Amino acid sequence: MVLRATIAGCGGYLPETRLSNDELAALHGLETSDAWIRERTGIGFRHMAAPDQTASDLGAAAARDALARAGVAAEEVDAILVATSTPDSAFPATAVRIQAKIGATKGFAFDMAAACTGFVYALGVADSLIRAGQARCVLVIGTEVYSRILDWTDRGTCVLFGDGAGAVLLRAEENGGTREDRGILSCHLHADGRFGDILHVEGGAGSNGGAGLLRMSGKEVFRHAVTKLASVVDEALAANDMSHADVRWLVPHQANLRIIEAMGRKLHLPAERVVVTVDRHANTSAASIPLALAEACGDGRIGPGDLVVMEAIGGGLTWGAALARF
Repeated sequence: MVLRATIAGCGGYLPETRLSNDELAALHGLETSDAWIRERTGIGFRHMAAPDQTASDLGAAAARDALARAGVAAEEVDAILVATSTPDSAFPATAVRIQAKIGATKGFAFDMAAACTGFVYALGVADSLIRAGQARCVLVIGTEVYSRILDWTDRGTCVLFGDGAGAVLLRAEENGGTREDRGILSCHLHADGRFGDILHVEGGAGSNGGAGLLRMSGKEVFRHAVTKLASVVDEALAANDMSHADVRWLVPHQANLRIIEAMGRKLHLPAERVVVTVDRHANTSAASIPLALAEACGDGRIGPGDLVVMEAIGGGLTWGAALARF
């Protein structure tokens, strides 16, 4: 028998304020249009956190949703892993803030910083903790308030991002150790720091004493995304002796519709089997995959037995993929 991390529940939270492209342009005096943004990115709307909302507020709401859908009490959670680039503070970790807010009274909690790949990284670490027997019930949360780190004069970046949080609850389950098992089959993580400057946030607590603004070389990021995502998905399938034909759903990082469509074609999946939320949520960084999972599981698209590929690329550069059966 093999111990696997099975996905018991998915949850999400989006702030109340929802802005269209035209509303965003008018609010910040941007020289852009709905047509310009949609043509290049596929984005039509994004949600923005209220002034008094932090990443831990959003993450706690998503965690409560995931727990409710799994039918699990917060007191049962052994560990909380939070992927975020916009933490409440340098320390304590946003994860322990969430732990207190949801009333999880045992175990441990910590943050992970891998930008848009953060959720896949956190999922991989949580899977390892469960396989090693160090935890049996783990919350993995992606939560972001990117509206706090955007340069609202730069139309090349500020129109791309939104705020939100998503969460999954993982539970340990013994399986037969085959490719038909429920749960996370494998996670594949990569990084190449030589390309760190093509997508980064200026400054930090250990350099200039405070966080700066997001900067991105869009063309360079796009070039790396297409090749690296295709490679890591193939790596995940090969590791499990599977092919593109075995995949039921692609749940990708929601950064750009062109990249998402390219990955769907790579896997020979029809558009209706690729989960897309970027048009309504924009890029919510580490929150984008769990938010998309919560939507697709909540409306019944993803069901028992479905093989799902999750993949992401983000600042670092970091990239990775996870293969899971629901």
